[in-house]
Amino acid sequence: MSLELEQPDLFEQFEQLIAKEVTLEIREFLNDQKISDVAELINEYPEFEAQIIANMSIHRAASVFKILDISQQKDIVKELPPSKTAELLNELPADDRTDFLEELPKTAIRDLIKLLDPEERKITLSLLGYPEDSVGRLMTPDYVYVYAENTVEQVFETLRKHARNSETIDVVYVVDENGYLVDDLRIRDVILATPEKRVAEIIDGRVVSLNVNDDQENASQVFKMNNRVALPVVDEHNLLLGIVTIDDMLWVANEEFSEDMQKMGGTEALNEPYLDMPLLKLFRKRVSWLVVLFIGEMLTATAMGFFEDEIAKAVVLALFVPLIISSGGNSGSQASTLIIQAMAIGEITVADWWRVLRRELISGLLLGTVLGIIGFIRVALWHSIVPQMYGPHYMMIAATVGFSLIGVVLWGTLSGSMLPLLLKKLGADPAVSSAPFVATLVDVTGLIIYFSFAYLFLQGLLL
Repeated sequence: MSLELEQPDLFEQFEQLIAKEVTLEIREFLNDQKISDVAELINEYPEFEAQIIANMSIHRAASVFKILDISQQKDIVKELPPSKTAELLNELPADDRTDFLEELPKTAIRDLIKLLDPEERKITLSLLGYPEDSVGRLMTPDYVYVYAENTVEQVFETLRKHARNSETIDVVYVVDENGYLVDDLRIRDVILATPEKRVAEIIDGRVVSLNVNDDQENASQVFKMNNRVALPVVDEHNLLLGIVTIDDMLWVANEEFSEDMQKMGGTEALNEPYLDMPLLKLFRKRVSWLVVLFIGEMLTATAMGFFEDEIAKAVVLALFVPLIISSGGNSGSQASTLIIQAMAIGEITVADWWRVLRRELISGLLLGTVLGIIGFIRVALWHSIVPQMYGPHYMMIAATVGFSLIGVVLWGTLSGSMLPLLLKKLGADPAVSSAPFVATLVDVTGLIIYFSFAYLFLQGLLL
């Protein structure tokens, strides 16, 4: 409730200051606001976004800039004068600057890198040299390190001297004389130790680190399992290269969630805000999967054609085709969504496939039985209302529908649960086994199951 009362005042004050056009007052107003409130102003008044950033102290401007959407960041950099852009980019933490630059065309990256200070340019080029989705792109070289032979008093001296520009001081890193990682040291352990105590006496040797080439999504799981606010990043030889902080992992988790949701909806990942994506690019992202799914659904028509004679002999069978295939598709989509989500948060891995198979086998049978009973009752009940609808063999038709639902739902559940695990095993993204893809697969096979049961129960009667 308080936020709703504050925001109109904030917007009203900003409008009054913009109308007065007094730069000093605008600057003081912006520097007095919370970072999140300034971001709200930019969202509310996009026509003033560059002016807002330009009128803030550079440190606060960088803090606002790094939490904005990529489209807003691009617009701001386009409007800012080169001198202000250089100031802003040099002030940004190395990892946030790399995140921004990697979203730009190569020509734009080249021009902006020229604006960086020599040291910042060297760091940025180093980070951009790592694979796109690797931990190396996220890490920052701004951290505090000490040596095992240092005393606690010397650690505090190092913190006073270097911590101001560090990404975080919650953790201090212990290295040897060659820069190789030895351990990490939480600041609380330093504070609680006596000044003369040596670092070697405090560390426990249980350091958790990330490799610079690790996948960002896997790194997110490491953070979660180890409950850390920051983790060191090393190369293959355990040389400390930088650190990754929890705020970076939160952005990664958000991006991965958005990407998986888009793939599960039957489209390619958009990689940029929906409203900012050019229409033709959005079309290309969506059309490929639609074509694949359409071709897959054409197989349904082929299967229907294969059973054309049976449908001609017993037209009543065609009435239940939508019911059968939609039930299988729904159960498959349900299973695939559950498994993909469980894999995304690390609850299950490919190694758990047998446990998943057993659970889904039982689940599929139970779910199929429930739907099968409902389908059987529906046919029998409808016959009592409209006797001529299904004819004298209505019980066999009811059995066909009931057992077909059990088989189709079971198959849909098994397909939906196993396909994501199979794709992961093959090195593909499990989210590709989206609900539409599984539904299309089960549609075709569901028809085969349905007409197989029709042969079993109706041969010699209607077929």
